[in-house]
Amino acid sequence: MLIAPSLLSADFGHLAADVEMLNDSDADWFHLDVMDGVFVPNISFGFPVMEAIARVARKPLDVHLMIEHPEKFTARVAALGARVMNVHQEACIHLHRVVTGIREAGMLAGVTLNPATPISTLEDIVTEVDLVMLMSVNPGYGGQSFIESSVEKVARLKELLLRRGSRALIEVDGGVNRETGARLAQAGADILVAGSSVFRAPDPQKEIKALKKLSEIDRII
Repeated sequence: MLIAPSLLSADFGHLAADVEMLNDSDADWFHLDVMDGVFVPNISFGFPVMEAIARVARKPLDVHLMIEHPEKFTARVAALGARVMNVHQEACIHLHRVVTGIREAGMLAGVTLNPATPISTLEDIVTEVDLVMLMSVNPGYGGQSFIESSVEKVARLKELLLRRGSRALIEVDGGVNRETGARLAQAGADILVAGSSVFRAPDPQKEIKALKKLSEIDRII
């Protein structure tokens, strides 16, 4: 299982310390949630903060753009050295073009679905993407309760990927902890984004280690 702690839940008064903690942990990626206050009802952080993180991060950046017109920022995300650029299907009118641009910029292309968006909307794009991320909360705020139907949605996505011959990994973001993570892993998830459950734990590194042991994937990007 790949674990991507979400820095949205970090202590921004001591951000460098939290980044170093993750550097020394078993975490695989840094998950960066960018919100514009338009596509989602909140504003998080932008490029100055991400550039500061990138300077000290020793693990790949998984940049999740919860914004309108994310394609405008492909070059800037690539300039961070990001491994993954994740865009919302709902925010991209020309999704195939956006995905192609991400790959041409040298990054892995991820497509994210909100909780109410059907898996079927990905039917014609899943063979072109490197990962699909399912939101298991409504995007915009950290610390929300897990939407239970997300487990079955992961299983349906896994079926679609197998049927279409796609090797895309399945990432899940929202309300992830040991209990929900175990069920998501059993349903077919490959990557878990964990925010509050990691940063509010008495021992964040121990929590990451526990999440990582939930399942083992047979391919690592």
